[in-house]
Amino acid sequence: MTGPGAGGAARTPKHLLALQVAPGRVLRVDITDGRVRTLVEDAGAAPDGVVAEAGAVYWTTMGAPEVDPRRAGEAGYDFSRRNGGVHVWRPGGGPPRDLLPAGAVTTGKQLTSDGAGTLYWCDREGHRISRARTDGSGLTDLVVTPAEDGIMGECVGIAVDPARGHLYWTQKGPAKGGRGRILRAGLDVPAGQRPEERSDVEVLWSGLPEPIDLHLDGDTLYWTDRGAAPDGNTLNRAALPGPGGVGAPPEVLASGFAEAIGLAVDRAAGLAYVADLGGHIREVPLPGGPAAGRAPREVAALGTPLTGLCLLP
Repeated sequence: MTGPGAGGAARTPKHLLALQVAPGRVLRVDITDGRVRTLVEDAGAAPDGVVAEAGAVYWTTMGAPEVDPRRAGEAGYDFSRRNGGVHVWRPGGGPPRDLLPAGAVTTGKQLTSDGAGTLYWCDREGHRISRARTDGSGLTDLVVTPAEDGIMGECVGIAVDPARGHLYWTQKGPAKGGRGRILRAGLDVPAGQRPEERSDVEVLWSGLPEPIDLHLDGDTLYWTDRGAAPDGNTLNRAALPGPGGVGAPPEVLASGFAEAIGLAVDRAAGLAYVADLGGHIREVPLPGGPAAGRAPREVAALGTPLTGLCLLP
């Protein structure tokens, strides 16, 4: 799954969970042969972030947008209505259900876990990062960016490091705009401050094409980027800078994706998996890992846009 230390277990996962945008579905994908099984037939409007933990599957939805037929592409979809959500499904436990009440989320994006019963997610048009327990209790905003920041304040990808008390997130900026950022702050709002006025936010990388989903592995941060080539539509990694530092230029591990979104990393196997809006899931061997030197391969080509991705333990 996408939480800290994900993929570090001795047993290599054999399946991925992938989210299909429309109609919204949660899919199980066999890593070996690419066979696809639908786990959740009705996952809601525009699923985006997914994590598997303790026998349950959790995911976010962006909600149903208002569509402007006069505008092309992404610009024609307005997700500012507060109809996104966080949802849960337990095998054998009946249909999926909403983890939070309606109206709690505007546009749910990447979802992650601390591995100890707390979920964290980004709310893009909601301009915030929030968390809640896996039973839906304890809903808390951790970061809230000013509405006047517009698209530059929209939060998309997320990773957490409970051991060191850090939160990481992406702000992709305008589409293909080259103004994306990756930021860091504490896992908790500093005492006496509000989520809107945090003093501990650091900008680690700026001027990125369009960073999307994150995965943290020790001192290394991985991310997908759906921006313009040559640096966009890539899988990247870089070492985390120390306190007050700025990140070094990232290492591009793979390129040529069709709007790269979802990311899962299997550290034990030395493999990363990327899902894109072109409907592809690609396996990328990681330099320095057990699979180094192998050629990347396509795990599955579904022919429909895919977003969130995680390993299924």
